[in-house]
Amino acid sequence: MKNLNRVVLTGGLARDPELRHTPSGTAVTTLRLGYTTQRRAGGAWQERSNYVDVEVWGNAAQSAVEHLAKGRQVAVDGRLEWREYEARDGGRRQAHSIVADTVEFLANGRGPATPAASVSGSSVGSTATRPQ
Repeated sequence: MKNLNRVVLTGGLARDPELRHTPSGTAVTTLRLGYTTQRRAGGAWQERSNYVDVEVWGNAAQSAVEHLAKGRQVAVDGRLEWREYEARDGGRRQAHSIVADTVEFLANGRGPATPAASVSGSSVGSTATRPQ
């Protein structure tokens, strides 16, 4: 049986998108997505803020950095990925991130939304994916 690896989240960008390029020239934009969860504790509901990094690849990465900014609401559809890396202090670290298949630009809560837009590998002519 195959595993299902699908993540769908909505939230606000906690910082401006950060664009970089791989050594081969592929554009990669990192979004920091903030969202809240609620849970009942001692009879009262408590909200907790959570943050996750979202990677957008290829032409969609360029479009995202051009049209998104801190505070903008987005919906992300993608897959969860885990990576291990060496930190500046030489220690090994682990991190989860979402690799976006689609990022939909939502209303920003401060007035009318710009025309409905989204970016995805297929809608902008890019088939770039994160290297394995």
